[in-house]
Amino acid sequence: MRHVFGFILGVLLTPALAYGAAWGHTRATDSFDPLDQTISDSTRLYGAFAVMAAVGLVLGVIIVARWASPLASLIPALVLIAWSVYFFADPGQALDLSTRVPPDGEVDTGLRLLLGSGVFALMGVALLMPAWAPGRWRRGEREDSGYDY
Repeated sequence: MRHVFGFILGVLLTPALAYGAAWGHTRATDSFDPLDQTISDSTRLYGAFAVMAAVGLVLGVIIVARWASPLASLIPALVLIAWSVYFFADPGQALDLSTRVPPDGEVDTGLRLLLGSGVFALMGVALLMPAWAPGRWRRGEREDSGYDY
């Protein structure tokens, strides 16, 4: 049952992580001018940073949490890595893939920028790491270490 819940959580987290990171990135880059070194809209920038921090927090919890099935991180990892590999094979089609899924607009720009800059590949590899730990696939029961405390 734990892995079923992990699979469902992974399917739900995949678009949430991608769209959250893309939306936050787009809003953050629209809120400041790097040449003038000025912030044009601090409220928008704070909101964008808050969304990106939330995405980072969810990534960290899913990577570190022993209670979570490794499928919760494996599903988004495989999707993000596959999309990054698809970008290398056919960049035009991979970038066009974001326009076929709603919502359209500034999120598409963020998805394209994060895909082309390798951020999705980085997120995918980080999310793949928990699946390699054999202990994550077993139930979280405590093993006797042989030491008395």
